[in-house]
Amino acid sequence: MFTAFTTALSALGANSTGVDVVGNNLANLNTPGYKSSVVAFHDLMAQSLGATGSETQVGLGTGRPKTVRQFTQGAIQTSSGSMDAAIQGGGFFVVRDANSQQLFSRAGNFQLDAQGNLLTSTGERVQGWKEVNGIVDTNSAVGDITLPVGQLKQPTATTQMTVDVNLNAAAVVGQPDGSFSTPIEVVDSLGVAHVLTVAFTKTAANTWDYKVSIPGAEVTAGTAGTPYDIPGASGSLTFNNQGALTAPAPPPPATNGVVNIAIPGLTSGAANLAIAWNLYTPDLKPRLTQFAQPSAVSANSQNGAFPAQLNRVGLADGGKIMAQYSNGKQTLIGQIALAFIQNPESLVTVGNNNLQTSANTALPAIGVSETGGRGKILGGALESSTVDIAREFTNLIVLQRGYQANARIVTTADELTQETINLKR
Repeated sequence: MFTAFTTALSALGANSTGVDVVGNNLANLNTPGYKSSVVAFHDLMAQSLGATGSETQVGLGTGRPKTVRQFTQGAIQTSSGSMDAAIQGGGFFVVRDANSQQLFSRAGNFQLDAQGNLLTSTGERVQGWKEVNGIVDTNSAVGDITLPVGQLKQPTATTQMTVDVNLNAAAVVGQPDGSFSTPIEVVDSLGVAHVLTVAFTKTAANTWDYKVSIPGAEVTAGTAGTPYDIPGASGSLTFNNQGALTAPAPPPPATNGVVNIAIPGLTSGAANLAIAWNLYTPDLKPRLTQFAQPSAVSANSQNGAFPAQLNRVGLADGGKIMAQYSNGKQTLIGQIALAFIQNPESLVTVGNNNLQTSANTALPAIGVSETGGRGKILGGALESSTVDIAREFTNLIVLQRGYQANARIVTTADELTQETINLKR
């Protein structure tokens, strides 16, 4: 009889814990990346009555329940935040708190502070890799991600250029159609633009001469108002009877098919330009052709870049952080890291959407998205909570009924005790 009190009281405590867990789940219904918990009940060892110890057994109630966090996939919803991210599949974002303790999270509502540090919504520093000397090395150790907010991107001098041109095979030597020129803009080390002119002149059947010039005012050896022919940037082109370029011949050796354009003494004060004009594509197809069509340029390119102001930073799929500059260039400046943990149920919550390892947690494996069992990072999205409001309300009703039933056990046991006491009267 007196055992009924402790049995019922253990159940009251267990059901009360269950109600607390349901309440916490419902409170985090709208928390990004939150994983709901369930309560696992277990009974206590039974007491044995009788000589044999097996004929009658009476349980001693329920033990303290255990909570189990369920790491199921939450719904992915698009968001308007430029730095928002969601994980589709396994893995966790890696963050560090103010004490430099490594924590893990599924919440990807990130933001930038005034210094360009990538932070969680509660101020933890997001871990990954940042651009150093133009390279994001994901093979190095992870660290804080700091982005170049408000910085001016320095110019890049042109070192390579291409011109895709068809020269008119029907052109007549010495006639206007036997000459053709096309401009191409290049950039020096100070970010100053220079317009080079590539001129072609037909000298014989299937043969054209070429030369490259720059405005005379832009080099110390030139004369203002007069084009300056760049020394060494001239020569002859030969085509076969199929209109394909045959000389200069394609590589190898590496010097074939390349016209080296050296421009010293720039009046802008920039370093001397050294540009390789590639006459062939990487797969050795000629960029210059000769067919019976009017001479025309179809494409040109150069690898220089003007100085530019950072316009915006955004997070793309795969955890790549891209910077867009005022010159239209987009550059990879960072990469968010993901950690794969074999037994995520062993993680312990520490608040602020963060989890930390326990003594039972396997060693986290940190790497990039979509490798080593890690899921995919989706930019411009957030993972919703896995709380199912209908299931939680059902659990709440069951726990409430269990509490009421065990409360009735306490009342009944008390009444029986009073009846026993009254037997002596």
